[in-house]
Amino acid sequence: MTQRGSEVTEREGAGPAEPSEGPGAMVVLVTVPDAETGAQIGRTLVAERLAACVNLVPGLRSIYRWEGEIQDDAEVLLLVKTRADRLPELSSRVEALHPYELPEVLALAAAGGSPAYLDWVCSEASP
Repeated sequence: MTQRGSEVTEREGAGPAEPSEGPGAMVVLVTVPDAETGAQIGRTLVAERLAACVNLVPGLRSIYRWEGEIQDDAEVLLLVKTRADRLPELSSRVEALHPYELPEVLALAAAGGSPAYLDWVCSEASP
């Protein structure tokens, strides 16, 4: 589907696609303590072309064990779209920018999706 103005249309033959040849798109999950931290990290990753897009998802509640204690914290989730070959540099940059001692950086390969969108992600996250 594409959206132009208030009109939503379905493209003929459009649907999920298999990944094409090339670096492949990834979605990287990163949790941050608040929206401002997330926005700062997101803007930096996009400006440095380490990511094509970063979505901030507020309202996350994380329950985890840290240093022997159960923690229960409000967080914001970043959904970072990038290329597979940019992951090492992206991970290092998140670790440098992030306030946590051990930031979550969890990468998931995009198994498919809109070919045009996947191409856009790979183009925008090119060095």
